[in-house]
Amino acid sequence: MSADFLLELLSEEIPARMQARARNDLARMFAEKLTEAGLGHDGIVTYSTPRRLALIARGLPPTTEAVSEEVKGPRTSAPAKALEGFLRKTGLTQDQLQDRDGTWFAVIDRPGRSTADVLADAIAAIVRDFPWPKSMRWGAKSISTSSLRWVRPLHSIVALLGDDIVPVAIDGIECGATTRGHRFHHPGPITIGSANDYVEKLRACHVIVDQEEREAAIRKGAIDAAEDAGLLLVEDEGLVVENAGLTSWPVPLFGSFDHHFLDVPEEVIQLTARTNQKYFVMRDGAGKLAPHFVCVANIAANDGGEAIVAGNERVLAARLSDARFFWEQDLKVPLEEQAKKLEQIVFHDKLGTVADKVERVAKLARWLVEQQIVTPAKAGAQQSKEELGSRLRGNDEEIAELADQAERAARLAKADLVAGMVGEFPELQGVIGGYLARAQGEPDAVADAIRDHYKPVGQGDEVPTAPVTVAVSLADKFDTLVGFFMIDQRPTGSRDPFALRRAALGVLDTVVTNGIRLPVTDTISATTGELTKKLTWNGMGEELLDQFKVGINLAFGALPDFFTDRLKVQQRETGVRHDIIDAAVSADFVDDYVRLLGLVKALQGFVEKPEGANLLAGYKRAANILKKEKWPVDAASTSAPEADEQALVDALDNAQPHAAEAVEQEDFTGAMEALSTLRGPIDAFFDKVTVNDPDSAVRARRLNLLARFRDAVHTVADFSKIEG
Repeated sequence: MSADFLLELLSEEIPARMQARARNDLARMFAEKLTEAGLGHDGIVTYSTPRRLALIARGLPPTTEAVSEEVKGPRTSAPAKALEGFLRKTGLTQDQLQDRDGTWFAVIDRPGRSTADVLADAIAAIVRDFPWPKSMRWGAKSISTSSLRWVRPLHSIVALLGDDIVPVAIDGIECGATTRGHRFHHPGPITIGSANDYVEKLRACHVIVDQEEREAAIRKGAIDAAEDAGLLLVEDEGLVVENAGLTSWPVPLFGSFDHHFLDVPEEVIQLTARTNQKYFVMRDGAGKLAPHFVCVANIAANDGGEAIVAGNERVLAARLSDARFFWEQDLKVPLEEQAKKLEQIVFHDKLGTVADKVERVAKLARWLVEQQIVTPAKAGAQQSKEELGSRLRGNDEEIAELADQAERAARLAKADLVAGMVGEFPELQGVIGGYLARAQGEPDAVADAIRDHYKPVGQGDEVPTAPVTVAVSLADKFDTLVGFFMIDQRPTGSRDPFALRRAALGVLDTVVTNGIRLPVTDTISATTGELTKKLTWNGMGEELLDQFKVGINLAFGALPDFFTDRLKVQQRETGVRHDIIDAAVSADFVDDYVRLLGLVKALQGFVEKPEGANLLAGYKRAANILKKEKWPVDAASTSAPEADEQALVDALDNAQPHAAEAVEQEDFTGAMEALSTLRGPIDAFFDKVTVNDPDSAVRARRLNLLARFRDAVHTVADFSKIEG
């Protein structure tokens, strides 16, 4: 008869951040041990609380099945030592081996084992080898490196198969049926009868074993507390999970803080409440941060939690007082004064100080505006470069103001790195600078650019659309990318210490979202110009200058390909095939990602339709013939086409110029329609014509016709890169 198995490992508090992985590791390791022993089961579930890691396996059989295992050994003619080693491995004698066509075989019969014995070995191995990110030894035994290690001191092990204790001791800890409940509500021993009563017995002792149940209680309690006060909870699923890992009996409680603290930037209040205190914050009906919070207690207090709330309010008030002090001190120092301190901070020993970087970014941001690469055009409008230029032509004042604001924002964007608030809250660099700039009278466009110039910093992050912000954001990221490529500090494998992949994706997200016609090569050139100018000013020697020139060539050679690789990653998330991007890139659009993605969209739509798939098949056939024949691109033939060839000639005469004109106008759908007219003629050509005609003149003419067909297709994209 099958039975359920319960394993509980009770210790001191397990860090909340380690619990999810620990549950997964426990389930994985236990399942592996059952598989090794040939034991089946009806399902495994794992639980964690702040003090325990538990597992229940359903439907374990009473014994493992007897098995017969066959092992192949050495040749019978092999040296004696080879045979001796095989005998040691199998535990058999030579007369127990079988000789099969000159090779020794061992047949090993393994009897069934009791499940309890298998579990005893499994428990010992799991506890001994458990992969905690950090673990410790404790007590008198800790002087020995062979003593037990666990995440925190391990107190007891419950191991029950059915209602029987699995007999095993680990480092002096005997497996039993006794555990403990809530540290305050029920600190005494609890006897567990079996896996079936484990969850409910602990619930009766104020321990909710199921982490998902605790999460649901926290989530609902926090929302209800906010709604009861007429407020809206700022939902934070990570904080829900963390609080569930910190509490065995979660009780959400509503608290408040002095509304005068709302003068401090709200991000500071949120970060203080979340990171330091694990509190949820809330907003009022107008969307403004409210002077209230929800904390999660680990006890059902007799006074309804009043004393707990009061204590938490005092702690939060002290932390917010510290934050307000730093804020008020930072307000007294103009950002321009703070920016001067950046000369004392090294950005990179080969790329100068942060002040050097600021100087470069400021000039590049201005250049992006003055070249009308970044313009006041509506975000995402996908306008052509000619349309954008026409819109702004004759509006020099608007461009000049935008350029001034971009340069001003860039010069102040890094100033908050030396502010006291950022020293306390590094996560808020940029954000604090934006608040300080606004408070010190900078225009909104400048303050917004300072606040948002790091964006986007990851997948799903907001992409800036305001022109000044876009200019500073692109300039900052380009300076970083070009600089590190020039000194050959490119990402390798999984290593990317300077987050260059993220910077490239940020550039691409910004460019695509805003429809910016970014000339990549020109922008690299402008960036390298500022880098070399500054480093030359610093008295660079001839030898180092030569090395730097090599670095410039490296940046020009490698960075466009790096952007293309990142583009493939970015577009893969939206369902775009990598081979389609390769085909489009080969059409020489790598200097304009808006144009490139317009072609990619049209091309993928085309090749997934029957006419596109058939044209691709005809192209592949033609390209293979030309490749096999090693036919030169510029081969000539003066003989006139025959009737069966004329249809393809006529189709090419019509399609090729139309496709080329459509590409020039960025009408990529029109270009695909022009190519689609070649589908019938190329199919008919292959049906009616033998390309490798015995007559060399005829053969050359037909090969040239196929080359012309190939070139017509290449007018739009390199179909040789497309799979299928």
